[in-house]
Amino acid sequence: QERGALGFERHYHVTDPFIRRLGLEAELQGHSGCVNCLEWNEKGDLLASGSDDQHTIVWDPLHHKKLLSMHTGHTANIFSVKFLPHSGDRILITGAADSKVHVHDLTVKETVHMFGDHTNRVKRIATAPMWPNTFWSAAEDGLIRQYDLRENSKRSEVLIDLTEYCGQLVEAKCLTVNPQDNNYLAVGASGPFVRLYDIRMIHNHRKSMKQSPSAGVHTFCDRQKPLPDGAAQYYVAGHLPVKLPDYNNRLRVLVATYVTFSPDGTELLVNMGGEQVYLFDLTYKQRPYTFLLPKKCHTSGEMQNGKTSTNGVSNGIHLHSNGFRLSEGRAHVSPQVELPPYLERIKQQANEAFACQLWTQAIQLYSKAVQKAPNNAMLYGNRAAAYMKRKWDGDHYDALRDCLKAISLNPCHLKAHFRLARCLFELKYVAEALECLDDFKGKFPEQAHSSACDALDRDINAALFSKSDNAEDKKGGGPIRLRATGRKDSISEDEMVLRERSYDYKFRYCGHCNTTTDIKEANFFGSNAQYIVSGSDDGSFFIWEKETTNLVRVLQGDESIVNCLQPHPSYCFLATSGIDPVVRLWNPRPESETLNGRVVVDMEGASQANQRRMNADPLEVMLLNMGYRITGLTSGGAGGSDDEDSSEGQVQCRPS
Repeated sequence: QERGALGFERHYHVTDPFIRRLGLEAELQGHSGCVNCLEWNEKGDLLASGSDDQHTIVWDPLHHKKLLSMHTGHTANIFSVKFLPHSGDRILITGAADSKVHVHDLTVKETVHMFGDHTNRVKRIATAPMWPNTFWSAAEDGLIRQYDLRENSKRSEVLIDLTEYCGQLVEAKCLTVNPQDNNYLAVGASGPFVRLYDIRMIHNHRKSMKQSPSAGVHTFCDRQKPLPDGAAQYYVAGHLPVKLPDYNNRLRVLVATYVTFSPDGTELLVNMGGEQVYLFDLTYKQRPYTFLLPKKCHTSGEMQNGKTSTNGVSNGIHLHSNGFRLSEGRAHVSPQVELPPYLERIKQQANEAFACQLWTQAIQLYSKAVQKAPNNAMLYGNRAAAYMKRKWDGDHYDALRDCLKAISLNPCHLKAHFRLARCLFELKYVAEALECLDDFKGKFPEQAHSSACDALDRDINAALFSKSDNAEDKKGGGPIRLRATGRKDSISEDEMVLRERSYDYKFRYCGHCNTTTDIKEANFFGSNAQYIVSGSDDGSFFIWEKETTNLVRVLQGDESIVNCLQPHPSYCFLATSGIDPVVRLWNPRPESETLNGRVVVDMEGASQANQRRMNADPLEVMLLNMGYRITGLTSGGAGGSDDEDSSEGQVQCRPS
């Protein structure tokens, strides 16, 4: 019965009404600087915080009491604080901007060990129950170090040296251990790639290298690999590598500021600084949709735009990097089932929102319907159209994914074919866009001279013409996604291979802004990780439904910036912190209590302002943070650097 009660509690502790009533319970005061890190103990009755004031405080959050405050011995801002597993909450580890890692015994309020091995700021500490007396650190010297606290050793060693892969400028920013399999360590660093390592495999490789009789003999040919094959797997949002040169030109920095695993260890969540929040599925992995090679085919008996018909024939799109090929001949497509009435109503509401140019509202409604009817081509095609209109960062790539899904479900979806060509063009895959457009014209000859087709044709040819004039593009160096950007960014061959083998994201969460600090967190919230939470540069924190990616709540969590969000291990209880010198505790407020003024009602307005902020000139953002109002940032349509579509024709504009 007890187990049943616990299951009930776990399942229901974060449900929608609770989220809707989430409000501020208390502010814990005691620090005199920004609070940069928070950590619950395993039982959830203690909360540790670390601050710019170089102190750590241990709180009893349930009674809003300060239990202990101590100076950590650090001489600069504390960025990470962790309880050591199996220490009875006695041992606390801190990492700081003074490049040091300190170990503290809370029972005697003493710093019992100091590690000074890093040569730049220490940004994160990670621990794992399966590895007692062991922990890891990530620092801006590009190193991941492993520490052993056993009496006879008390030392650290380099586990991973990112500079061997990415040159001297790479900085490690965050790391976390998989809670279900402590052998897996995820690392976030400069750039859009997130790395997953097998710790045991690395250790076994090092041991065998030491034992090998020829280990001391090196020739140019048999260069020692720092990591064994198969010990690393990379993840990246598929559109980001292509965007890198553009972002670099605009001084827009991409950096993973936080990584965390879902409680069941099957998903990896990443807050990508300079961009959005991404969730990667570690079980059902998919390659980025980077190269598309449409194959010619003929149709008889159209089944266009998701409308029912027979004799659908595959377009044969071959996803070069996804290993996914639609059948060459007659497609095995189940006729599109009519949506049940309640979903038809949602679709109609979405279409109405689209007609009113309320793109985000349309996307959210289509997403709601897609979750309930994941095999309906029309819903994907319509959502793609809304993404293409909204043009937030990453929208064209999500639209491309939706088009491909729609085409896989219905190979004769006319609008999805055309939108696919437009998306490829917007994503700078110009040659692929041309091939896709030619395929579209062959497949739907009656559309070949529509105004939309002609406009896209002109855009593609203009881009190809300017590309051929650009000598830079004629140089070798492989696909654009891999090029290094400077002399000290020398990317090794091993790194190139790992990047080429990257896996793509499953879900993307938009609305927040993460450009000003590099410690901004995103976390799973809820017993079944059914919500995603993230801090933001606008002083709010954002809550999304995990499966629909829809934004459900925005709360004002700080006067400036929310950096940290740590959900309680077993209750609907959230601790947050940021620039203010306080820790804030949030939980569902009683029905009788009128909700406080911290609810951001205009979630859409807040999201649009954050998109503009992300695309603003860094100097403008700095001035904005200093209190100056910049006209371009506070008015106008939603940001995003993509150009407007040149023209629209009947194949592209309206949802089906």
